[in-house]
Formats: sequence, structure tokens, C-alpha cells
Amino acid sequence: MSIELDPDLDLELVRDLNAPRAALWTCWTDPQHLPHWFVPKPHKVVACALDLRAGGACSTTFDLEGTIMENNGVYLEVIPGEKLVFTDTYQAGWKPVAEPFMTAIITLADLAPGVTRYRAVVRHRSKAAADQHRAMGFHDGWGTVATQLEAYAQELAARQITISTQIAAHPATILRCWSDPALLPRWFGPAGFSCVTKEIDLRAGGLWRFDMVGHGQTYPNRHRYTAMDANRIAFVLDDDAQSPPMYAELTLTAQAGGTLVTQTLTLPDAAARAAAMGYQADARGLETLGKLAALAQSL
Repeated sequence: MSIELDPDLDLELVRDLNAPRAALWTCWTDPQHLPHWFVPKPHKVVACALDLRAGGACSTTFDLEGTIMENNGVYLEVIPGEKLVFTDTYQAGWKPVAEPFMTAIITLADLAPGVTRYRAVVRHRSKAAADQHRAMGFHDGWGTVATQLEAYAQELAARQITISTQIAAHPATILRCWSDPALLPRWFGPAGFSCVTKEIDLRAGGLWRFDMVGHGQTYPNRHRYTAMDANRIAFVLDDDAQSPPMYAELTLTAQAGGTLVTQTLTLPDAAARAAAMGYQADARGLETLGKLAALAQSL
């Protein structure tokens, strides 16, 4: 992804990280993961609010050895799995800031299986501001954070399952299949399974309670939706109060001839991932997306 640099205004960090792009994206965009790596240790992130859309809040609060620092801004651009642009020039609601400091452009690109080109371009309003950031230790600080990101993403990837498929339908049609209460139960679940809905509210903050029935078995499910928008769907699977929750995120990327649907499931630990792979969770997930494709292409 080409970004033209201005040597007077821009600082850049490029690293090839030994971690999958999906895991790195999750680290950057999920408030439960970002605090684990986002500032050089022993500093800490003590609060985090991420509204992953253009104009949505991108806010963190740091504890710098007892000094609390708030960082409030907004996202300018979000391309799932590929690019994030955020700035402190505005706060939520497009409220201008009197003295902004920077705009950050983060891009991720596959180099090889499990290896990602990570690029951070930080743009400033003036040469003086860029020089100030350089003197503050931009390269050391952002480099340390990149190393922490790589380590945390490696651990995260060990408990994630990512699948993807191309569907010959527009992203809006895919979203409709996910967000219409009359459509979602018609296709969700692997081959041979059907859904019996108990409660359904398909929007961020809503939930879907249902039984998945098939092969002589009934499996209670509850999905709590945290995002439902044009290019991203996210929900928490926590049907059993005795078990740790799982997290699912889907991204819808428009491509020639249709939509690339990428689904990442984050399990509690590596052992849970191994157990899920033991019953072929990836293959069952692709069966489910196949049923989605069949319905979407018929609409």
C-alpha cells in the first residue's frame, strides 16, 4: 500500500514481524488485547475505547509510572486487516483539537505464511513537531512497541482459527444475511445443522440465543454482538457460564466479482484451539460460510 513520505513531516517504522496478519489486526483493533502491548513496559494502558469506523473514537489512557496521560482521537480510515489511520486532530464527533500532535497510518501486508510487513507512518503538522517526536525517541519507543506487539500476537495466534472464502455477492448482501433476523437462522451452522431461535437482536449490543440442532444433538448458543456494520461483524460466544468466552470477528472486503469474507475465532488458550481443531472447527466454519454463500447468491 503506497504512502508517499514527506521527510519534513513524517516519521516511519517498518518491521517484518513473525506473526500472522489476522492476529496483528486483532491486537490493534480489540480493546481487550491492545493494552497488553501498546506502550513500552513498565508503562501501562489503563483504559481503552476503540470505535472501529471513520469518525469513531480511538482513545487510550496511559499510566506512565504514576503519571496519567489521556490520548483522545478518532479513526480516519479503516480497511479491515490492512490499514488503520487515526489522529488526535479531532475528538469523537469531529470536534477539532486546538493543538494536535500527529496522525498515524498503520498498514499490514502478508510476506509469507505467518510473516507480516508492519509499517507505521506518523505524520505531523509541522517540521518542528516531527523533530520533537524524533527527539522524544520515536524510533526506540515505536520499535519497542513493535517488538511487544510481535510477541503478544504470536501468543494470540496460537489460540486463533482464521478461515476465509470468496463469495459472489456484494458486501451489503452479505451484511443483510447476518443482520436480518429472518435470514440468519436459515443458513448459520455447519452442514446438517439448523437453528432454533429463542431470542434475536442483530445489532451492536444485541444478542442471539438459539439451539443448534443436528445429528441427534442440541447445542445451546448465545452470541453477543459487539459490532455489526458495513465491513465488520464481531460477537462474543458465551453460552456456557462455566466456560471462558470465545470471540468471533468477520471482515467483509469488496473484491472484483464479490466479497472476501474472513473469519477469525479467538479461543481461551492454545489447548482450546487444539481441541477445536480436533473436531475440525475450520472445516465446519467453511461449511457454514458455504451456506452463507448459497443464500447470498440467491438473493
